[in-house]
Amino acid sequence: MKMRLLTLTLLWCGATLFAQDYFPENDGVKSKNNNYYAFTNAKIYVTPTQVIQNGTLLIRNGKVIQAGNSVSIPKNTVIENLNGKSIYPSFIDVYSKFGVAQPKRKPGGGRSPQYEAERDGFYWNDHIMPENSAIASFKYDDKSAKELREVGFGVVNSHIHDGIARGTGVLIALNGEGTDANRILDDTSGQFFSLTKSVTKRQSYPTSLMGTLALLRQLYKDADWYAQGKSDTKDRSIEALIENKGLVQFFEAKDKGHVLRVDKIGDANGIQYVILGGGNEYERIAEIKATNAKMVIPINFPKAYDVSNPYQASYVSLADMRKWNQAPSNPKVLADNGVTFSLTPYSLKSPKSFKEMLLKAIQYGLPKTKALEALTTVPAQILGKGNSLGSLKSGAYANFLITSGDIFEKSTTLYENWVQGNKNVIQDKDVKDIRGIYDLAIHGKTYTVDISGESAKPKVEVKQDTLKLTSKIVYNSNWLDLSITTKEDAKIYRMTTVVAPDSDNLNGRLILPDGTESSFAAIKKSAFEEKKDENKDVLQAPKIMPITYPNLGYGYSQKPKSENIIFKNATVWTSENAGILENTDVLIKNGKISKIGKNISAGNAKVVDATGKHLTAGIIDEHSHIAALAVNEAGHNSTAEVKMEDVVDAEDIKIYRSLAGGVTSLQLLHGSANPIGGRSAILKLKWGEEADGLIYNNSPKFIKFALGENVKQSNWQSFSRFPQTRMGVEQVFMNYFQRAKEYDDKKKTGQSYRYDEEMEVLAEILNGERFISCHSYVQSEINMMMKVAENFGFRLNTFTHILEGYKVADKMAAHGAGAGTFSDWWAYKYEVNDAIPYNAAIMQKQGVTVAINSDDREMIRRLNQEAAKTIKYGGMTEQEAWKMVTINPAKLLHIDNSVGSIKEGKDADVVLWSGHPMSIYSKAEKTLIEGATYFDLELDKQKRLAIKKERIELIDMMLKEKSGGGKMQGPKQRVKKNFTCETL
Repeated sequence: MKMRLLTLTLLWCGATLFAQDYFPENDGVKSKNNNYYAFTNAKIYVTPTQVIQNGTLLIRNGKVIQAGNSVSIPKNTVIENLNGKSIYPSFIDVYSKFGVAQPKRKPGGGRSPQYEAERDGFYWNDHIMPENSAIASFKYDDKSAKELREVGFGVVNSHIHDGIARGTGVLIALNGEGTDANRILDDTSGQFFSLTKSVTKRQSYPTSLMGTLALLRQLYKDADWYAQGKSDTKDRSIEALIENKGLVQFFEAKDKGHVLRVDKIGDANGIQYVILGGGNEYERIAEIKATNAKMVIPINFPKAYDVSNPYQASYVSLADMRKWNQAPSNPKVLADNGVTFSLTPYSLKSPKSFKEMLLKAIQYGLPKTKALEALTTVPAQILGKGNSLGSLKSGAYANFLITSGDIFEKSTTLYENWVQGNKNVIQDKDVKDIRGIYDLAIHGKTYTVDISGESAKPKVEVKQDTLKLTSKIVYNSNWLDLSITTKEDAKIYRMTTVVAPDSDNLNGRLILPDGTESSFAAIKKSAFEEKKDENKDVLQAPKIMPITYPNLGYGYSQKPKSENIIFKNATVWTSENAGILENTDVLIKNGKISKIGKNISAGNAKVVDATGKHLTAGIIDEHSHIAALAVNEAGHNSTAEVKMEDVVDAEDIKIYRSLAGGVTSLQLLHGSANPIGGRSAILKLKWGEEADGLIYNNSPKFIKFALGENVKQSNWQSFSRFPQTRMGVEQVFMNYFQRAKEYDDKKKTGQSYRYDEEMEVLAEILNGERFISCHSYVQSEINMMMKVAENFGFRLNTFTHILEGYKVADKMAAHGAGAGTFSDWWAYKYEVNDAIPYNAAIMQKQGVTVAINSDDREMIRRLNQEAAKTIKYGGMTEQEAWKMVTINPAKLLHIDNSVGSIKEGKDADVVLWSGHPMSIYSKAEKTLIEGATYFDLELDKQKRLAIKKERIELIDMMLKEKSGGGKMQGPKQRVKKNFTCETL
């Protein structure tokens, strides 16, 4: 009766507490409940680090009045004794979709891309929508709210998950008894961004990650210009962006590398984003920590792979196996390194699995205090609501959980989740725990009844002697229904009773198989005890495979470091005037080539006997598309604003394979989807470094231009974008360079101007600060491009491919253009029908600096052999042929002052070959960059054995996971997209 009165009191409170004071009342008398509610004798977590034993929590009108050991309880207080139970602040999710209608992708779609925006009066790109507001489409959904409350959440921060700039969010209390007038805590709870385009918009740009990043950079520049009042037109998108800049800025990255990319955007604009991670931050924790960003971490850990079939098991990469093993440690690694983070059920199919994932993170070492912080105080701080949410301090919302004990234990029951002082029952805490072992006597026979499982949702096992019988149990509100089916005659005995609060035994009504009513008695023999799991210790302290750099099969346990090394008695190919030196020593010191000569003293340097072997400068590939996350930004006919440096993939296994072929540097080029492409990235293949660690210091500035079939979309059947002819290609160049000249002239006069990143880049070309590598085939277009350059007073740096270069080599030499070409590729499309293998030699003999490049993930590993072909086709000397993959590409890339040859003072980027460097039988035994060994043939053999051993160990772990009843996923093969010039 007491509990019934309390329930009625609380329901009445819910009806009056949330009525707004100034609203008229027409369905009854107007009143307000000012009663207090006191929860006594509980273990109270005021904050994760402030815990009160046997304390009292006093609340009133949806707020916390006080929590402590000596709380004065007013007369008008409803008191509830929570002896043996615990109280925690309710959880907060800062990255939710709750209650906000999510846009759906439009059906269909045209054959041709849409280049223009659909909207007027907004930003020029439809994927930028900061004017959107989640509150405008919010509709409270108590079914979804109930699912969240059942796993402990009391407040969620929701927004529209669509577009690059997504607009503002809404902060919602999951209060089913209230109205939007009180459950909406903040209707502009943050401004949200992502790297993903809108599913409702069809505007083509951006088509790539680098385009998205460029768009964001330009957006912020345009906002600055607009804020100064210098725009001639109204832009509601930019106005919203400016208006919301004082809000918390959330950015959805969803990957460790993207976290770093996003943070750069923020740093450039004075913004510290709160970043949604991808769960793999543990792989680059030092770099993640250095961002100083607050993180939002999803805990959707991968399932083990079903590797029962050994052939299918081979599909699963070691990297994916490691991810299954290592990912649950991500929260622990973040905590250990002092990264501030909150946890989110984002990306889980259902909130129901959140606790399972949370407990797994704790099993993998996440301290419980940090787990609680990540669900309470940290998200409250992120939202700027530390005084009202995330704790049970005086004045905070009365959002709290009542549990049977430690909330981070599997056996703990969550009884109630109070939101704004409103009780939500998850499990009835007053239901008696009937778990245990009983002797049951019915109809002259004795049975053993074992009731286990959760106290509120028990399960049963019934035996007659050792024979297990079919049985079923239903337990709800202290009512018990139990049925037993006998083995010998399949007869069903049904029992029902109300569990007595003052007895451990069960006595009640029995219905016999023939319908006769009788009684039963079940005498409790022993209380319930959790069964000890033989694998419990393994679950609590799982073996976690060590991280490597990168975290792939051929990664290093530690990043390679520079050593002092001396190569003794090598045949040294200098790629300089000194030519080839026999029986020569080369001393490497502090990452540089220190001395070249005979009988050099080793000192404390590591000695490598190079007798019978050949030492060369590292190979340089002038044209490559490996180590990239994207290759083309095809959304416009000019994309000079995009940067390949933004999309360097430092974990591409092709980097390691290229090192095995003696390659130490390359130019990562944009593709050829448009006449004016993106800016290049000049890389050193430092396997194990993160993306920025591969980019040359003080890197020379390059950009990709393109001519021919690709840029006029001859093979794509797309007719909506200019240009569609080779004549149109020329006009694109003329127009953009004229505009860039006018932009630069205005800038140099000191006049006020709108910053345009695309024009800035093109102006660098006009000023001789940036250099063009131009995709080219046909002689007429080669001539055209040189004339355009001469018309605007600059020089074309390099024609790449240039398979008709032999026809215009004299003109190229006169212009000062270099060439990066293939050794013997021809006839693979119409515009290369006139290609010949003598092309490189002919251009070289006309005075053109010529490099042999790959433009191919496989050929890059054999550029030494590609260089050798020029000896056969054109009669090049060995030394001149070798220069085509060393010093010549270095000259074309303006890095010949530091690499490309073996010369004292240059970077120690060298390769030790087992034999003649251009022999098909020779192998690169060691590949060094700045004195650090990034490939070693003997170490590679050891790595192969280690990979095999690690795979066996991980497969064994997964098989045990399956045999233990763990959730599995089918084997999947990770296939990385291979890029070429044409890849979109």
